[in-house]
Amino acid sequence: MKRTKQMLGTVSAVALVGFTSAPAIAAGTTAGDTITNNVSVSYDVGGVTQTPETASDTFTVDRIINLTVQEVGGASTSVAPNETNAVTVFEVTNTSNDEVDFALSLTQSGADDFDITNVRFFLDDGGTPGAFDGTNTLVTSLDDVAEDATVTVLVVGDIPLGVTDGQTADVTLVADATDDGGTPLTNTAGANTAGIDTVLADDDNADIAGDDSSDGDDADTDTYVVSAAAVTVAKSSTVIADPVNGTTNPKAVPGAIVEYCIVVSNASGATATGIVINDDFTSEAARLDFVPGGTDPNAYAGANDIFVDGDGSCAGGTGVDTGATAATTVVSNGLSDVAAGQARSLRFRVIIE
Repeated sequence: MKRTKQMLGTVSAVALVGFTSAPAIAAGTTAGDTITNNVSVSYDVGGVTQTPETASDTFTVDRIINLTVQEVGGASTSVAPNETNAVTVFEVTNTSNDEVDFALSLTQSGADDFDITNVRFFLDDGGTPGAFDGTNTLVTSLDDVAEDATVTVLVVGDIPLGVTDGQTADVTLVADATDDGGTPLTNTAGANTAGIDTVLADDDNADIAGDDSSDGDDADTDTYVVSAAAVTVAKSSTVIADPVNGTTNPKAVPGAIVEYCIVVSNASGATATGIVINDDFTSEAARLDFVPGGTDPNAYAGANDIFVDGDGSCAGGTGVDTGATAATTVVSNGLSDVAAGQARSLRFRVIIE
Protein backbone atom coordinates (compact mmCIF):
# COMPACT_ATOMS: atom_id res chain seq x y z
CA MET A 1 0.00 0.00 0.00
CA LYS A 2 1.35 3.41 -0.89
CA ARG A 3 2.39 5.88 1.78
CA THR A 4 -0.46 8.26 1.02
CA LYS A 5 -2.88 5.36 1.42
CA GLN A 6 -1.53 4.59 4.85
CA MET A 7 -1.94 8.22 5.85
CA LEU A 8 -5.48 8.49 4.54
CA GLY A 9 -6.48 5.28 6.28
CA THR A 10 -5.16 6.65 9.57
CA VAL A 11 -7.02 9.91 9.09
CA SER A 12 -10.25 8.11 8.31
CA ALA A 13 -9.93 5.92 11.38
CA VAL A 14 -9.36 8.83 13.73
CA ALA A 15 -11.50 11.77 12.77
CA LEU A 16 -11.89 12.04 9.01
CA VAL A 17 -9.84 15.24 9.06
CA GLY A 18 -9.63 16.45 5.47
CA PHE A 19 -12.70 14.33 4.67
CA THR A 20 -16.19 15.57 5.37
CA SER A 21 -19.32 13.48 5.74
CA ALA A 22 -21.78 13.86 2.92
CA PRO A 23 -25.34 12.77 2.32
CA ALA A 24 -25.91 9.51 0.45
CA ILE A 25 -24.90 10.61 -3.03
CA ALA A 26 -23.06 7.55 -4.32
CA ALA A 27 -24.43 5.70 -7.31
CA GLY A 28 -26.42 3.10 -5.38
CA THR A 29 -25.44 -0.37 -4.21
CA THR A 30 -21.75 -0.90 -3.50
CA ALA A 31 -19.69 -2.50 -6.25
CA GLY A 32 -18.88 -6.15 -5.60
CA ASP A 33 -22.09 -6.85 -3.71
CA THR A 34 -23.96 -9.90 -4.97
CA ILE A 35 -27.70 -9.80 -5.54
CA THR A 36 -29.60 -13.12 -5.43
CA ASN A 37 -33.19 -13.54 -6.57
CA ASN A 38 -35.08 -16.82 -5.83
CA VAL A 39 -38.15 -18.15 -7.61
CA SER A 40 -40.52 -20.99 -6.63
CA VAL A 41 -43.09 -22.63 -8.93
CA SER A 42 -45.86 -24.79 -7.40
CA TYR A 43 -48.10 -27.09 -9.45
CA ASP A 44 -50.47 -30.09 -9.30
CA VAL A 45 -50.58 -33.32 -11.24
CA GLY A 46 -53.94 -35.10 -11.40
CA GLY A 47 -55.13 -32.93 -8.58
CA VAL A 48 -52.19 -33.87 -6.41
CA THR A 49 -49.86 -31.18 -5.22
CA GLN A 50 -46.31 -31.73 -6.31
CA THR A 51 -43.03 -30.56 -4.83
CA PRO A 52 -42.39 -26.95 -5.90
CA GLU A 53 -39.62 -26.34 -8.37
CA THR A 54 -37.14 -23.60 -7.41
CA ALA A 55 -34.42 -21.66 -9.13
CA SER A 56 -32.21 -18.72 -8.29
CA ASP A 57 -29.98 -16.19 -10.02
CA THR A 58 -27.05 -14.31 -8.60
CA PHE A 59 -25.13 -11.47 -10.19
CA THR A 60 -22.36 -9.14 -9.04
CA VAL A 61 -22.93 -5.38 -8.87
CA ASP A 62 -20.53 -3.54 -11.16
CA ARG A 63 -18.86 -0.27 -10.26
CA ILE A 64 -19.92 3.05 -11.72
CA ILE A 65 -17.22 5.72 -11.50
CA ASN A 66 -18.26 9.29 -10.89
CA LEU A 67 -16.80 12.26 -9.04
CA THR A 68 -17.02 16.01 -8.62
CA VAL A 69 -14.31 18.63 -8.24
CA GLN A 70 -15.49 21.92 -6.78
CA GLU A 71 -13.57 25.11 -6.06
CA VAL A 72 -14.40 26.28 -2.52
CA GLY A 73 -15.71 29.78 -1.94
CA GLY A 74 -16.76 30.70 -5.46
CA ALA A 75 -14.54 33.79 -5.56
CA SER A 76 -11.18 34.56 -7.12
CA THR A 77 -8.03 34.44 -4.99
CA SER A 78 -6.18 37.72 -4.41
CA VAL A 79 -2.37 37.49 -4.56
CA ALA A 80 0.62 39.82 -4.51
CA PRO A 81 3.64 39.89 -6.85
CA ASN A 82 6.38 37.50 -5.67
CA GLU A 83 4.02 35.88 -3.15
CA THR A 84 5.03 32.36 -2.19
CA ASN A 85 2.64 29.58 -1.19
CA ALA A 86 -0.46 31.21 -2.61
CA VAL A 87 -3.39 28.90 -1.85
CA THR A 88 -6.65 28.05 -3.52
CA VAL A 89 -8.99 25.38 -2.13
CA PHE A 90 -10.89 22.58 -3.88
CA GLU A 91 -13.09 19.69 -2.78
CA VAL A 92 -12.99 16.30 -4.51
CA THR A 93 -16.03 14.10 -3.84
CA ASN A 94 -16.24 10.43 -4.76
CA THR A 95 -19.79 9.80 -6.00
CA SER A 96 -18.91 6.32 -7.27
CA ASN A 97 -20.32 3.16 -5.69
CA ASP A 98 -16.83 1.97 -4.80
CA GLU A 99 -13.66 3.15 -3.08
CA VAL A 100 -11.52 4.90 -5.70
CA ASP A 101 -8.06 6.49 -6.07
CA PHE A 102 -7.73 9.85 -7.81
CA ALA A 103 -4.62 11.21 -9.50
CA LEU A 104 -4.26 15.00 -9.20
CA SER A 105 -2.96 17.38 -11.84
CA LEU A 106 -3.14 21.09 -12.60
CA THR A 107 -3.71 22.78 -15.93
CA GLN A 108 -3.11 26.46 -16.55
CA SER A 109 -4.68 28.55 -19.28
CA GLY A 110 -2.45 29.75 -22.09
CA ALA A 111 -4.78 32.70 -22.57
CA ASP A 112 -4.31 34.39 -19.20
CA ASP A 113 -1.58 36.78 -18.01
CA PHE A 114 0.83 34.50 -16.16
CA ASP A 115 1.34 31.01 -14.75
CA ILE A 116 1.96 30.09 -11.13
CA THR A 117 5.12 28.12 -10.40
CA ASN A 118 6.26 25.52 -7.85
CA VAL A 119 2.81 23.91 -7.89
CA ARG A 120 2.07 21.39 -5.11
CA PHE A 121 -1.00 19.62 -3.71
CA PHE A 122 -1.70 19.23 0.00
CA LEU A 123 -4.43 17.56 2.01
CA ASP A 124 -6.29 20.01 4.21
CA ASP A 125 -5.89 17.63 7.12
CA GLY A 126 -4.76 19.79 10.03
CA GLY A 127 -4.58 23.28 11.51
CA THR A 128 -6.91 25.98 10.24
CA PRO A 129 -9.30 24.73 7.53
CA GLY A 130 -8.39 26.12 4.13
CA ALA A 131 -5.01 27.43 5.31
CA PHE A 132 -1.54 26.29 4.32
CA ASP A 133 0.02 26.39 7.77
CA GLY A 134 2.66 23.68 7.87
CA THR A 135 0.32 20.99 9.18
CA ASN A 136 -0.82 19.81 5.75
CA THR A 137 0.26 16.61 4.00
CA LEU A 138 1.94 16.79 0.59
CA VAL A 139 0.29 14.41 -1.93
CA THR A 140 0.19 13.72 -5.63
CA SER A 141 -2.95 11.60 -5.47
CA LEU A 142 -5.93 10.86 -3.26
CA ASP A 143 -5.88 7.21 -2.32
CA ASP A 144 -8.67 4.94 -1.12
CA VAL A 145 -11.35 7.63 -1.14
CA ALA A 146 -14.51 5.98 0.17
CA GLU A 147 -17.96 6.20 -1.35
CA ASP A 148 -19.51 9.61 -0.59
CA ALA A 149 -16.27 10.92 0.99
CA THR A 150 -15.16 14.47 0.25
CA VAL A 151 -11.47 15.36 0.38
CA THR A 152 -10.31 18.99 0.64
CA VAL A 153 -7.24 19.74 -1.46
CA LEU A 154 -5.02 22.82 -1.23
CA VAL A 155 -3.39 23.90 -4.49
CA VAL A 156 -0.24 25.80 -3.50
CA GLY A 157 2.04 27.78 -5.83
CA ASP A 158 4.22 30.86 -6.20
CA ILE A 159 3.40 34.12 -7.98
CA PRO A 160 6.03 35.64 -10.33
CA LEU A 161 7.70 38.89 -9.30
CA GLY A 162 6.94 40.86 -12.45
CA VAL A 163 3.14 40.60 -12.45
CA THR A 164 1.10 43.79 -12.23
CA ASP A 165 -2.14 44.88 -10.62
CA GLY A 166 -5.23 43.24 -12.08
CA GLN A 167 -3.45 40.48 -13.99
CA THR A 168 -5.00 37.02 -13.68
CA ALA A 169 -4.06 33.36 -13.84
CA ASP A 170 -6.61 30.54 -14.16
CA VAL A 171 -5.73 27.26 -12.45
CA THR A 172 -7.75 24.09 -13.02
CA LEU A 173 -7.51 21.14 -10.65
CA VAL A 174 -8.13 17.82 -12.41
CA ALA A 175 -8.91 14.60 -10.52
CA ASP A 176 -8.70 11.40 -12.56
CA ALA A 177 -10.00 8.05 -11.23
CA THR A 178 -7.24 5.42 -11.18
CA ASP A 179 -6.49 1.94 -9.94
CA ASP A 180 -4.12 1.30 -7.03
CA GLY A 181 -1.14 1.57 -9.36
CA GLY A 182 -2.13 4.99 -10.65
CA THR A 183 -3.38 3.82 -14.05
CA PRO A 184 -6.52 5.68 -15.19
CA LEU A 185 -9.63 3.52 -15.07
CA THR A 186 -11.32 2.55 -18.31
CA ASN A 187 -14.69 1.13 -19.30
CA THR A 188 -14.93 -2.66 -19.29
CA ALA A 189 -15.22 -3.70 -22.91
CA GLY A 190 -17.91 -5.97 -24.32
CA ALA A 191 -20.83 -7.60 -22.59
CA ASN A 192 -21.36 -7.77 -18.86
CA THR A 193 -19.01 -10.22 -17.17
CA ALA A 194 -19.43 -12.30 -14.04
CA GLY A 195 -16.91 -10.13 -12.20
CA ILE A 196 -16.91 -6.45 -11.27
CA ASP A 197 -17.06 -4.42 -14.47
CA THR A 198 -16.22 -0.72 -14.63
CA VAL A 199 -18.49 1.95 -16.10
CA LEU A 200 -17.24 5.54 -16.33
CA ALA A 201 -20.21 7.84 -15.88
CA ASP A 202 -18.80 11.31 -15.23
CA ASP A 203 -20.45 14.13 -17.12
CA ASP A 204 -18.69 16.10 -19.84
CA ASN A 205 -16.65 18.82 -18.18
CA ALA A 206 -15.98 22.18 -19.78
CA ASP A 207 -13.06 22.77 -17.41
CA ILE A 208 -11.07 19.95 -19.04
CA ALA A 209 -9.90 20.82 -22.55
CA GLY A 210 -11.13 18.24 -25.05
CA ASP A 211 -13.27 16.40 -22.50
CA ASP A 212 -16.15 15.19 -24.62
CA SER A 213 -16.86 11.77 -23.16
CA SER A 214 -17.21 9.92 -19.88
CA ASP A 215 -13.64 9.18 -18.91
CA GLY A 216 -13.41 9.11 -15.12
CA ASP A 217 -12.26 12.64 -14.42
CA ASP A 218 -13.61 15.97 -13.30
CA ALA A 219 -12.21 19.45 -12.74
CA ASP A 220 -12.93 22.96 -11.58
CA THR A 221 -11.15 26.29 -11.97
CA ASP A 222 -10.12 29.13 -9.70
CA THR A 223 -8.54 32.43 -10.70
CA TYR A 224 -5.60 34.16 -9.06
CA VAL A 225 -5.98 37.95 -9.34
CA VAL A 226 -2.96 40.16 -8.68
CA SER A 227 -3.36 43.02 -6.25
CA ALA A 228 -0.20 45.09 -6.65
CA ALA A 229 1.02 48.58 -5.93
CA ALA A 230 2.33 50.81 -8.74
CA VAL A 231 5.26 52.27 -6.82
CA THR A 232 7.71 54.78 -8.27
CA VAL A 233 10.61 56.65 -6.65
CA ALA A 234 11.86 60.13 -7.53
CA LYS A 235 14.85 61.99 -6.09
CA SER A 236 15.52 65.71 -6.38
CA SER A 237 17.85 68.29 -4.87
CA THR A 238 17.38 71.94 -3.90
CA VAL A 239 20.11 74.40 -2.92
CA ILE A 240 19.10 75.93 0.43
CA ALA A 241 21.91 78.42 1.05
CA ASP A 242 25.49 79.21 -0.01
CA PRO A 243 28.28 81.13 1.80
CA VAL A 244 28.10 84.08 -0.62
CA ASN A 245 24.38 84.59 -1.34
CA GLY A 246 22.92 83.11 1.81
CA THR A 247 19.37 81.99 1.13
CA THR A 248 18.82 84.48 -1.71
CA ASN A 249 19.14 82.69 -5.04
CA PRO A 250 21.79 80.33 -3.64
CA LYS A 251 24.07 78.36 -5.92
CA ALA A 252 25.63 74.88 -5.63
CA VAL A 253 29.12 76.13 -4.73
CA PRO A 254 31.47 74.66 -2.10
CA GLY A 255 30.05 75.39 1.32
CA ALA A 256 26.46 75.40 0.03
CA ILE A 257 23.77 73.38 1.79
CA VAL A 258 21.70 71.14 -0.47
CA GLU A 259 18.49 69.38 0.48
CA TYR A 260 17.70 66.00 -1.07
CA CYS A 261 14.11 64.81 -1.26
CA ILE A 262 13.10 61.23 -2.03
CA VAL A 263 9.43 60.81 -2.99
CA VAL A 264 7.72 57.40 -2.98
CA SER A 265 4.46 57.40 -4.95
CA ASN A 266 1.82 54.73 -5.49
CA ALA A 267 -0.22 55.36 -8.62
CA SER A 268 -2.79 52.59 -8.22
CA GLY A 269 -3.66 49.17 -6.85
CA ALA A 270 -2.83 47.82 -3.40
CA THR A 271 -1.29 49.75 -0.52
CA ALA A 272 2.51 49.63 -0.36
CA THR A 273 3.63 48.66 3.14
CA GLY A 274 6.91 48.10 4.97
CA ILE A 275 8.64 50.90 3.04
CA VAL A 276 12.28 51.53 3.92
CA ILE A 277 14.45 54.15 2.18
CA ASN A 278 18.20 53.65 1.99
CA ASP A 279 20.07 56.60 0.48
CA ASP A 280 23.79 55.79 0.17
CA PHE A 281 26.10 58.64 -0.84
CA THR A 282 29.28 56.95 0.41
CA SER A 283 30.84 57.32 -3.04
CA GLU A 284 30.51 61.11 -2.67
CA ALA A 285 31.81 61.25 0.90
CA ALA A 286 34.82 63.33 -0.17
CA ARG A 287 32.53 66.02 -1.59
CA LEU A 288 29.42 65.85 0.59
CA ASP A 289 28.98 65.94 4.35
CA PHE A 290 25.72 65.14 6.12
CA VAL A 291 24.22 68.10 7.99
CA PRO A 292 22.97 66.93 11.44
CA GLY A 293 20.21 68.87 13.14
CA GLY A 294 21.28 72.11 14.83
CA THR A 295 24.87 72.12 13.47
CA ASP A 296 24.36 74.88 10.91
CA PRO A 297 22.09 77.94 10.68
CA ASN A 298 20.46 76.27 7.71
CA ALA A 299 20.15 72.84 9.29
CA TYR A 300 16.74 71.57 10.35
CA ALA A 301 15.45 73.07 13.59
CA GLY A 302 16.41 71.46 16.88
CA ALA A 303 17.87 67.98 16.74
CA ASN A 304 15.99 66.94 13.60
CA ASP A 305 18.23 65.27 11.03
CA ILE A 306 15.59 64.25 8.50
CA PHE A 307 11.92 64.88 7.74
CA VAL A 308 9.65 62.01 6.74
CA ASP A 309 6.12 61.24 5.54
CA GLY A 310 5.25 64.48 3.86
CA ASP A 311 2.67 64.45 1.10
CA GLY A 312 5.24 64.08 -1.66
CA SER A 313 5.61 67.83 -2.14
CA CYS A 314 9.03 67.84 -0.38
CA ALA A 315 7.62 70.06 2.33
CA GLY A 316 6.22 69.42 5.77
CA GLY A 317 6.39 66.03 7.39
CA THR A 318 7.71 65.02 10.79
CA GLY A 319 11.21 65.81 12.00
CA VAL A 320 13.31 62.88 13.22
CA ASP A 321 16.46 62.86 15.36
CA THR A 322 18.40 59.96 13.88
CA GLY A 323 21.52 60.62 15.91
CA ALA A 324 23.48 61.07 12.66
CA THR A 325 26.78 62.95 12.51
CA ALA A 326 28.66 64.75 9.77
CA ALA A 327 30.38 61.43 9.01
CA THR A 328 27.07 59.79 8.09
CA THR A 329 26.99 58.62 4.49
CA VAL A 330 23.92 56.36 4.51
CA VAL A 331 20.48 57.77 5.36
CA SER A 332 17.98 55.04 6.20
CA ASN A 333 14.45 55.36 7.51
CA GLY A 334 11.00 53.90 7.08
CA LEU A 335 7.93 55.58 5.64
CA SER A 336 4.28 55.12 6.48
CA ASP A 337 2.13 52.96 4.21
CA VAL A 338 1.41 54.49 0.81
CA ALA A 339 -2.09 53.79 -0.47
CA ALA A 340 -3.11 54.09 -4.11
CA GLY A 341 -2.98 57.73 -5.20
CA GLN A 342 -0.73 58.77 -2.28
CA ALA A 343 2.89 59.81 -1.93
CA ARG A 344 5.37 60.04 0.97
CA SER A 345 8.75 61.69 1.21
CA LEU A 346 12.02 61.74 3.09
CA ARG A 347 14.26 64.85 3.19
CA PHE A 348 17.81 65.38 4.44
CA ARG A 349 20.57 67.96 3.95
CA VAL A 350 24.23 67.84 2.98
CA ILE A 351 26.99 70.43 2.59
CA ILE A 352 29.22 70.62 -0.48
CA GLU A 353 32.92 70.37 0.42
